[in-house]
Amino acid sequence: MSRIANAPVSIPSGVEVTLDGQLVKVKGSKGQLEWNVHELVTVKQEDTDIKVSANRDSKEAVALAGTTRALVNNMVTGVSAGFQKKLTIIGVGYRAQAQGQTLNLTLGFSHPVAYAIPEGIKVETPSNTEIVVSGVDKQAVGQVAAEIRAYRKPEPYKGKGVRYADEYVLRKQAKKK
Repeated sequence: MSRIANAPVSIPSGVEVTLDGQLVKVKGSKGQLEWNVHELVTVKQEDTDIKVSANRDSKEAVALAGTTRALVNNMVTGVSAGFQKKLTIIGVGYRAQAQGQTLNLTLGFSHPVAYAIPEGIKVETPSNTEIVVSGVDKQAVGQVAAEIRAYRKPEPYKGKGVRYADEYVLRKQAKKK
């Protein structure tokens, strides 16, 4: 049995959860999310808790129950507190600037890179070497941060590139004569 699925998801005050068949809708101060639950999983609301259980005793159903519980928990956390990823740009002349729904990046290419920010995601640049990606959907925030990082991954010799704020880049020693 999945240990994760056994733990109930507690609903904080200010968050409204609606269960409509297999559709879960979560609404809070930051926004709202909805998600269709797989038919092998049952989601029930009991007072201020959400309980997830598998319909069958199969390995797939048990795994989906744990995944569903984690996703519902992320939805509740997202609409109440939100999610955030911080990126740091390291390199001479490397910089970022957010303008409306576009993030302009100068990363040492012969041309500037313009990244279109998807709907529901907010990108801020507190300084020209810091990027803060925030939003309600954890998966979307992580995906946008990964796409921005993919333009210029940190290289192992000088450490130049776009990296997560808490990321450690293992440095290699240059070739000796």
